[in-house]
Amino acid sequence: MQLETVVETNADPEENLLFYLRKTLYLTGTKYACGGGGCGACTVMLSRYDSKTKKIHHSPATACLVPVCSLHGTAVTTVEGVGSIKTRVHPVQERLAKCHGTQCGFCSPGMVMSIYTLLRNHPEPTPAQITEALGGNLCRCTGYRPIVESGTTFSAKSTVCQLKGTGKCCMDQEERSFVDKPRKICTKLYNEDEFQPFDPSQEPIFPPELIRMAEDPNKRRLTFQGKRNTWIIPASLDDVLELKANFPKAPLVMGNTVVGPSIKVNDAYYPVFIYPRGLPELHFVDTTDDGVTIGAGYSLAQLKDALLFTVSEQPQEKTKTFHALLKHLRTLAGPQIRNMATLGGHVVSRPNFSDLNPILAAGNAIINLRSKEGERKIPINGDFLEKSPEADLKPEEIVLSVYIPYSTQWDFVWGLRQAQRQENDFAIVNAGMSVKFEDGTNTIKDLKMFFGSVAPTQVSATQTCKQLIGRQWDDHMLSDACRLVLEDIYIPPDAKGGMVEYRRTLIISLLFKFYLKVQRGLNKIDPQKFPNIPEKFMSVLEDFPIETPQGLQMFECVNPYQLPQDPVGRPVMHQSAIKHTTGEAVFCDDMPSIAQELFLAPVTSTRAHAKIMSIDTSQALAIPGVVDVITAEDVPGDNNHLGEILYAQDKVICVGQIVCTVAADTYAHAKEAAQKVKIAYEDIEPRIITIEQALQHNSFLSVEKKIEQGNVELAFSNVDQIIEGVVHVEGQEHFYMETQTILAIPKHEDKEMVLHLGTQYPTHVQEFVAAALNIPRNRIACHMKRAGGAFGGKVTKPALLGAICAVAAYKTGCPVQFLLERDSDMLITAGRHPLYGKYKIGFMNNGEIKAADVEYYVNGGCTPDESEMVVEFLVLKSENAYHIPNFRCRGRPCKTNLPSNTSFRGFGFPQATVVAETYITAVASQCNLLPEEVKEINMYKTISKTAYKQTFNPEPLRKCWKECLEKSSFYARKVEAEEFNKKNYWKKRGLATVPMKFSIATPKAYQNQAAALVHIYLDGSVLVAHGGCEIGQGLYTKMIQVASRELNIPRSYIHTCETNTATVPNASFTAGSMGTDINGKAVQNACQILMSRLQPVIRRNPKGKWEDWIQTAFQESISLSATGYFKGYQTNMDWEKEEGDAFPYYVYGAACSEVEVDCLTGAHKLLRTDIFIDAAFSINPAIDIGQIEGGFVQGMGLYTIEELKYSPDGVLYSRGPDDYKIPTVTEIPEEIYVTLVRSRNPIAIYSSKGLGEAGMFLGSSVLFAINDAVTAARRERGLTKTFTLNSPATPETIRMSCVDQFTDMIPKDDPSTFTPWSIRVS
Repeated sequence: MQLETVVETNADPEENLLFYLRKTLYLTGTKYACGGGGCGACTVMLSRYDSKTKKIHHSPATACLVPVCSLHGTAVTTVEGVGSIKTRVHPVQERLAKCHGTQCGFCSPGMVMSIYTLLRNHPEPTPAQITEALGGNLCRCTGYRPIVESGTTFSAKSTVCQLKGTGKCCMDQEERSFVDKPRKICTKLYNEDEFQPFDPSQEPIFPPELIRMAEDPNKRRLTFQGKRNTWIIPASLDDVLELKANFPKAPLVMGNTVVGPSIKVNDAYYPVFIYPRGLPELHFVDTTDDGVTIGAGYSLAQLKDALLFTVSEQPQEKTKTFHALLKHLRTLAGPQIRNMATLGGHVVSRPNFSDLNPILAAGNAIINLRSKEGERKIPINGDFLEKSPEADLKPEEIVLSVYIPYSTQWDFVWGLRQAQRQENDFAIVNAGMSVKFEDGTNTIKDLKMFFGSVAPTQVSATQTCKQLIGRQWDDHMLSDACRLVLEDIYIPPDAKGGMVEYRRTLIISLLFKFYLKVQRGLNKIDPQKFPNIPEKFMSVLEDFPIETPQGLQMFECVNPYQLPQDPVGRPVMHQSAIKHTTGEAVFCDDMPSIAQELFLAPVTSTRAHAKIMSIDTSQALAIPGVVDVITAEDVPGDNNHLGEILYAQDKVICVGQIVCTVAADTYAHAKEAAQKVKIAYEDIEPRIITIEQALQHNSFLSVEKKIEQGNVELAFSNVDQIIEGVVHVEGQEHFYMETQTILAIPKHEDKEMVLHLGTQYPTHVQEFVAAALNIPRNRIACHMKRAGGAFGGKVTKPALLGAICAVAAYKTGCPVQFLLERDSDMLITAGRHPLYGKYKIGFMNNGEIKAADVEYYVNGGCTPDESEMVVEFLVLKSENAYHIPNFRCRGRPCKTNLPSNTSFRGFGFPQATVVAETYITAVASQCNLLPEEVKEINMYKTISKTAYKQTFNPEPLRKCWKECLEKSSFYARKVEAEEFNKKNYWKKRGLATVPMKFSIATPKAYQNQAAALVHIYLDGSVLVAHGGCEIGQGLYTKMIQVASRELNIPRSYIHTCETNTATVPNASFTAGSMGTDINGKAVQNACQILMSRLQPVIRRNPKGKWEDWIQTAFQESISLSATGYFKGYQTNMDWEKEEGDAFPYYVYGAACSEVEVDCLTGAHKLLRTDIFIDAAFSINPAIDIGQIEGGFVQGMGLYTIEELKYSPDGVLYSRGPDDYKIPTVTEIPEEIYVTLVRSRNPIAIYSSKGLGEAGMFLGSSVLFAINDAVTAARRERGLTKTFTLNSPATPETIRMSCVDQFTDMIPKDDPSTFTPWSIRVS
């Protein structure tokens, strides 16, 4: 470990490396974020010596899946071993920080380890290798572009600022000439000259003692005995076979990517583990004239290398199976899992979603088995994949190797898949298909089709294939094949996983792709004999490529006369960035353990609406280490504060409501005991899950909110056309990388309670804890150092969870840590409000909208939370950028039996404005105009009043819109897309540009106030404290910039410590994009007070040093501490009059996106995005652009691939990265251009604007670009009727909207005859 030998005499087979690093070695740089290998936050580098090849291989691995016992003889490097502030910051860490590739910093150590491991294997990686290396790492903040850019600085020829690798600068192209004469535009957010050089020769050497250990000829069996099970490392293959004979049920563990999750998710128990890593008999490649045999111990990454070597050595016609496997190996899981999972383990575990097994089966692969009884071969075929007993392994057998035969000229093998996202995702449907023809003909001699994710096991279309033998490969055969395969492979309407009609469609759509691929292949063999496929079909045979994202960021350069030490307006690195990348930034769970510390595990309701009949805690209390079970009866104060319930009492009102918690000496004991708590329920009717059900039962959380202008009803009678429609926008999970974590420490005097947690609203936590404990707020101190992402999810929820934790600490008298695992976090805390929108629009034939009547309903969940406020914002922001003279908007939050939805970045705006953009698009369709033309017609043009009668100047909006259309070359590219669409039937391109008028802060003036406390110490150093929370948005960095300018001292003099309710009381929430606005004003005020006190000293000694002035001031008894205060923006909204100055100002913007859609599968590729944001004057362009890009990608996720699945009973299925897909590096635009547009905003500090949320809605440009592409497909198929593309536009939604002969073939089920697996809750 970090070149130091670690000897663990009591290694526990059930302990993983992540827990061992964090809790035993106290190396907390490696983070817990999901616990299932799906996010990459816990990535480490494992280095092993191969005694056979005499080479050292470095591989990335997710520490949460690596058993400690598997590391015997392995060198482990964590982020601490790469570099640190105390020793030396490694170039990888430095560049990730200086390229602004870190925001909240929670994912940064994992990013560092992925790039670092790549550099150890490839010191000059290509951009493609960098992109691939990051494929298993999730980031919720940055939008990935700066992370990739930091990695590409190590490439031989950096393409950071080059367009598509051509070497031509984007700025040189006429269409992108952004340089205006009056001002200079900058495009570099960092200076590469500041990077320290990277010297691969200076990396640590592999420990020689591990080489000696690996080459020791006298290896012996090693046994590690844990509390519950045994881990055995055999010395030889014979030893493995002996052990398997003695322990036939013992799993062979290599990568632990199957056994590990089965233990975590399914509570599987294995008394014995056999770990045969390193045996040469399992690690080899043997090539013969007929094919290649690959050892079962090869990792999937090694398998890829072996296949690449084979295809480079053999003619293509022999390696069709190998090519098919390689295509899927690029996107299967992430690099960490590909380096851990083995060929043998993958094949024999036979997951129903396997991408490789159907191809191996189609390619006639064979498994070579070994036991003490001898060798045996079994084919990978339908019987094997369907887990027929006669085709299975015997308990005592192990997989020795897999034989993959070569193909011939008349063989065709292909693998196909479609997933929610392109990389690191289980397939929705996948397939392996092969056909063998009679030589020289297109007559089918043999046909194989295997499908995955359509049944509990992978299945073979055996009957279909039998009936097609002897048929010619033509359209008649295809028609019959589609009909037969749908009969052969039946997906019941209530099938697990849902998407039944889509999956049925994919089966025949993928078959059609295979048909085209083979037809094309036959034509290549003999163009005269076999017709080619139509030219318009060609493009659909190619999967969307994975490109390294590129782009340009443009902002106004600082005034050349500005003092060099004045940091305002400069792209300053995040003040914690280096600590983020070295893992030295301390998050709540990284704090050292405290004496007598207990751990809390929640017990949650399994029913949506039920009476609690009894709670039996006897078995839980009998678990060793359990201290107590806490229920509602243990709350000394208010268990129901402001309608928010701490512990369920008498009844439960949603699945996931906390009924009780278990406190124990370890989290493992607490979790085990929580599972032993028995709760008896009696269901209560009605159970309301959806908005539709809430409307039926008149179930609401608050009264209706409404704004209206003009005479809507009269206007409807004087228009040319009226359209009506509905729009569904589903919810979104915050998926902050750091789950909710609270540490509550009870003090033994005066009933004081100290809490450390990640929150956006410490005052709210203080309020709830005080109410729950029935003590004054002055006894509660909440400390907030930083949060690993928040996005609104840490505004109200930490108050509820903090109170629950504090009650446990109060009752037990011990410090209590409450950390939600990812699945519990997603279940308990909910997210963005799903929305159901209805509209009625009256308009003229020229596209001018005269009247709009809009209704919004949101699914608020079971308690108030912030639903009423979200609805207020929905209604106020509903018009977006459009002036409709007769406008009415109404909104109301529905009360349902789901966990309460809460604030989320954009706070209703991203949902509401989708409705506006949808009806604009519908009007355009009716008028035969482009949506952009209708937007132009109806957009605010001069100084105007909003529908709630607030005056504003839309000039910056018009400027952003105009520049976006011009600089993105929208109209020219629109023509190009139309030409592309004419030439391609199954792939379509679409473009869309959306405008934005986004409001800042809140309509309640008291919520906009802020305070700060600034101390100057006698050495001249300055401590800045304020009420804002650092959640990754760079607030602390900007506050240092403000203080630096106001005090006229370097940033290095200034420190920010934490946000603390004892230092700055009654602080407002850090949300609404107003963190910098209000706290910056407060810090500025404090600094100006201090400077006014220092002015007499400075005037007497104008050439003196800052330190001298401070010493003199102290000697003259001048106070060097000041409280700054900002009264807040004086906003107001009168809902009775339906008018007010609700917001202090607006952020304007526009975004243009271009996509390409695969009409057969529903996949889409984001080709390019141009974003123009009215930033006024950016205090820190690097941070602001980071917020814009990160918000855009998060918004893109909301509108495309992020999909929450609920059962009809209100159970959330989507509880982790396996089930809920946020964008990865492969989803972001291939090209992204961001421009900060200059304007004036004198009301805000330094004329800046709050940009934390504005980028979110701009992601809808992707949704409407997809809409444009799908509309093109529908039009070509004769479907001209206006249609609505609901959000998210998942592959399912896209594919089923592209109606064609294949969707028409799908049997439609009567909804009244079955209960679907999942339902829409909007």
